[in-house]
Amino acid sequence: MPATFHFDLVSPEKLAFAGEVDQVDVPGVEGDFGVFAGHAPVVAAIRPGILTITAGGAQQKIIVLGGLAEVSEKGLTVLADVATSTQELDRAQFAETVAEMEAKLAEKEGSELDHAIERLDHFKSIQHELATTAMH
Repeated sequence: MPATFHFDLVSPEKLAFAGEVDQVDVPGVEGDFGVFAGHAPVVAAIRPGILTITAGGAQQKIIVLGGLAEVSEKGLTVLADVATSTQELDRAQFAETVAEMEAKLAEKEGSELDHAIERLDHFKSIQHELATTAMH
């Protein structure tokens, strides 16, 4: 049986998850990374993406829209700007948000445009993963 560690997922609205887990896959700004028991201490920025929690052989996927992850001797804490389980997500509303982001690109320029395109790409990546895993 693999070693477990404590994981807390906190958003401004709620404590989205708290408990012992086997693994958490985090969408980091500098690349996705997996956390297991005994992971080295680290603080990393999170990009919009899907965070995957593995506990007792079951997986739970949660959409996070940015934030911060901290691994310490106490476990992993993720402070997410937004955290919504894939089951709770209103997919039509999410698609509408993506469409609005695309429409607003024309209003931006320079580094603001670059940032908007990057954020839109992250949202489209989430949308694509939701579409391809809809049957699971």
